[in-house]
Amino acid sequence: MDKLFIEIYLDEDVNVLIADLIGSRGFAVKTTQAAGNLGKTDYEQFEFAKSWKFVFLTHNRVDFETIAKEHFESNKTHYGLIIAARHSPQEIVRRLLKILNAFTADEMINQIRYI
Repeated sequence: MDKLFIEIYLDEDVNVLIADLIGSRGFAVKTTQAAGNLGKTDYEQFEFAKSWKFVFLTHNRVDFETIAKEHFESNKTHYGLIIAARHSPQEIVRRLLKILNAFTADEMINQIRYI
């Protein structure tokens, strides 16, 4: 086992309030802004999350499903993808906490979850 707890990296389309709300519950979370990655391509964002072994959280279903499919077809590893429907930050956090409390980081490897 490499990591027990899921760590989250927020795509730049995700409200940064989510980072504060998740972080206040003891989970590690990094925003695109804090990482200095604003304006980077979707591939660059996903590669950054992979390099830190973070689960990637986005609203961008179409592009990131394609990236995940390419990883699957190329037998590449990623550390998880969570695609969130657009809701209030509080609702996204409520849904996200279900995943964070139910799965380990290892269980999220190469997985896609929808919230």
